[in-house]
Amino acid sequence: MYKTTLAHRTYRFASLKELMAKASPARSGDVLAGVAAQSAEERMAAKIALADVPLRDILATPLIPYETDEVTRLIIDTHDSAAFALIAHLTVGDFRDWLLADSTDTAMLSHVARAITPEMAAAVSKLMRNQDLILAASKCSVITRFRNTIGLPGHLSVRLQPNHPTDDLKGIAASMLDGLLYGAGDAVVGINPASDSLPVLEKLNHMMADIIDRFAIPTQSCVLTHVTNTVQLIERGAPVDLVFQSVAGSEAANSGFGINLALLQEAHEAALSLKRGTLGNNVMYFETGQGSCLSANAHHGVDQQTCEARAYAVARHFNPLLVNTVVGFIGPEYLYDGKQIIRAGLEDHFCGKLMGLPIGCDVCYTNHAEADQDDMDTLLTLLCTAGLTFLIGVPGADDIMLNYQSTSFHDALYARRLLGLKHAPEFAAWLTRMQIIDTHGQLRLTGANHPLLAALPQGAHV
Repeated sequence: MYKTTLAHRTYRFASLKELMAKASPARSGDVLAGVAAQSAEERMAAKIALADVPLRDILATPLIPYETDEVTRLIIDTHDSAAFALIAHLTVGDFRDWLLADSTDTAMLSHVARAITPEMAAAVSKLMRNQDLILAASKCSVITRFRNTIGLPGHLSVRLQPNHPTDDLKGIAASMLDGLLYGAGDAVVGINPASDSLPVLEKLNHMMADIIDRFAIPTQSCVLTHVTNTVQLIERGAPVDLVFQSVAGSEAANSGFGINLALLQEAHEAALSLKRGTLGNNVMYFETGQGSCLSANAHHGVDQQTCEARAYAVARHFNPLLVNTVVGFIGPEYLYDGKQIIRAGLEDHFCGKLMGLPIGCDVCYTNHAEADQDDMDTLLTLLCTAGLTFLIGVPGADDIMLNYQSTSFHDALYARRLLGLKHAPEFAAWLTRMQIIDTHGQLRLTGANHPLLAALPQGAHV
């Protein structure tokens, strides 16, 4: 039992699960789940009580039972107890102060990353204002490598997302060309396919590999299909760089995705066996999003932001190259408007970086949400000041296959110009050689005789 008195009224919370849910900032998903605070006053009372909870108690109190959930078992069984000694004496409120203290630097945060459980990260985020989430996340550094180096301080990478509603190879190649000429693609060239047909997926893999190899582009490709399809593609000899999968924060929700930890381990080992990375062996790419557990009725009464943080424990276990929260994609049932999407994006980024993930964000919304592109500009700017690892680049910001609003190649240019953010260094060197950017990193005008324009249409797979 947790309790606190506020305005001459005593509020009682029967469990840590209830306390954390009611301390969460208001969002439509928690209301839908029936776990949200009933008033702003009750929410504040929950925050006050949560601030006094020791981190040791959170570690000892799984919100989803250990015996029935493999994600909980993963969190507990892989906990870094030695690193936890540095922060084990803190309450949640003390932990917030420690994170924001000038004396807590990047090296210290890296040291404790695997000692921080999802529930600890989620709990402390509930006590933080937006500026706190930004400041603390900006001190975290997570660097990964495959064919280039992602996550260096002062850098921002872009996933080039050349989706096409019929998986047309020429249409996808044209979008790839568009993105490359805007300097996008250093995080990954990642296609969401319209089809699950293995022959189609294989052609997409070969087409991207052909372009990357032909122009010696220091980046990686990924077809964002189900992990079982990717394993089959590897068995068929397809040139798979990264294995993709959407993951969630409970065993039941992951079962709804048709996955479990053993299957992810099998895929991880299969991708490693190909040895396609030149600089590193981070071969996994995961996507998450608040509301996925609730939409599968697999949240176990846990608030959606804590469920989201638990998904990061799944991702962390496989040392991914990239993880991103598709923050506004699921819809207004879970994040109602621009204010809720902005807050969720900052929470997700903070929790991911704190736990040691190379986390990016698909700054996005669906057309039936109470949000617009101005809200996305705000979130994009805030995330980039917080040290975002990568964002999404979609032609015109309008994904014509998935039918949602994201960010464009121009949005990445805006962030780079505003904040002086650089491309991945190997990719920047390639862009300079290809005369796409100048020696100062600024985009150059390209003419009809540019080598990409001249050579790309001649490819056998295009």
